[in-house]
Amino acid sequence: MMEGNVMIPISSTVEGQEKKFTEIQALLTDRQFTLGGNWDYDHGSFDRALDGENKVWLRIPFQVIDGNIDSELSENNAQIQFQQPYVLRHLYNEGNDPEASVRVVGAVFDQFQSPIDPDADIEPRWVERGEAVMREVEGAIPF
Repeated sequence: MMEGNVMIPISSTVEGQEKKFTEIQALLTDRQFTLGGNWDYDHGSFDRALDGENKVWLRIPFQVIDGNIDSELSENNAQIQFQQPYVLRHLYNEGNDPEASVRVVGAVFDQFQSPIDPDADIEPRWVERGEAVMREVEGAIPF
């Protein structure tokens, strides 16, 4: 499957701020964010879909500066530092060849469709929506 991402940074007062992971996770979960699937013990992101098709997202990345994140522990004392949030558009070919096969060696995809538009952009309304959500987040997080 041909994939790609288009990202537009959003300036925010949360960038550079440090908070306790569990506190932030609770606040952001209440605002429809989830812990992004790309998290690891020392970094991650909180993601929120901005559209109904789950193609446009607001992502708030963070670094763990003390402790580590463990999804199995409801109580952990990880301290995180926010990085610059951004609107992310996940691009992929719809209607991929149903015969596409994955080779175990190298996990190479056979793809017979033309690639997605490499110049595809994020519509301004999604950036504005992401900025509006970030203002809500900024108002909800005590710094």
